[in-house]
Amino acid sequence: MRLLVTGGRGQLGRALVRRGGDAIVASDLPELDICGDVGAAIASVDAVINAAAYTAVDKAETERDRAYAVNRDGAGNVARACAVRGIPCIHVSTDYVFDGTATAPYREDAPLHPLGVYGESKLAGEEAVREAGGTVVRTSWLFGQGGPSFVHTMLRLAAERPVLRVVADQHGCPTWADDLADALLALVKAPADTYHFCNAGPTTWHAFATAIVAEARKHRVLACERIDAITTAEYPTPAKRPGYSVLDTSKVQALGIVPPPWTIGMARVVAEG
Repeated sequence: MRLLVTGGRGQLGRALVRRGGDAIVASDLPELDICGDVGAAIASVDAVINAAAYTAVDKAETERDRAYAVNRDGAGNVARACAVRGIPCIHVSTDYVFDGTATAPYREDAPLHPLGVYGESKLAGEEAVREAGGTVVRTSWLFGQGGPSFVHTMLRLAAERPVLRVVADQHGCPTWADDLADALLALVKAPADTYHFCNAGPTTWHAFATAIVAEARKHRVLACERIDAITTAEYPTPAKRPGYSVLDTSKVQALGIVPPPWTIGMARVVAEG
């Protein structure tokens, strides 16, 4: 089976190339624009994993048209092209489609209420993909080799600053791109549906940062002496973040796809710097 990965030079795209090997045909801008004609790109493949996205959460608040062009129109364009050819389309979405008011992990059928333009555009993309018969896979707090990611930001800041200030009242599940890639490759053969995949172990950004720095100390000398816990209110951003976005993964686990703890992937990424 040959699989086309859109957004092939992104963090997830590179992970799919690593995990999928010779089965993967990776493409990205400028040679493949998911908002344009994708017919030639999918003509010789058996499935498509759409990892292309507009992911600038804060910039989306002032770049609404661009966010929707990629996350809604581009996603729908790819899914419809796949439907014409009769091949599976796996589309990657986000925990930002939820508003973060839950107190238990979000199931796939939980009410959807994005807090900002990025989440709204991704939800619109989900709807377009499902209308075309494609599969939607939501994930959260993605990190991977080479970045950019929260892990790499913390490593850089810990090397430069004695004190870090990290939000402690947002809860979610970090996801190693390689583990997500494995799940996506497995879901190509699953029934078209909406699924959640993230690594095991709900945490906060502060606890995640603390674990990253502790792991990094095993490999290098750091300037960081402590990590202060702050509230979301103390770190305002243009786009609101969900306060709780832990995803329930029981649906993919029923298919035999069991998410490992995020600490395993985090340690790998930290070790590689």
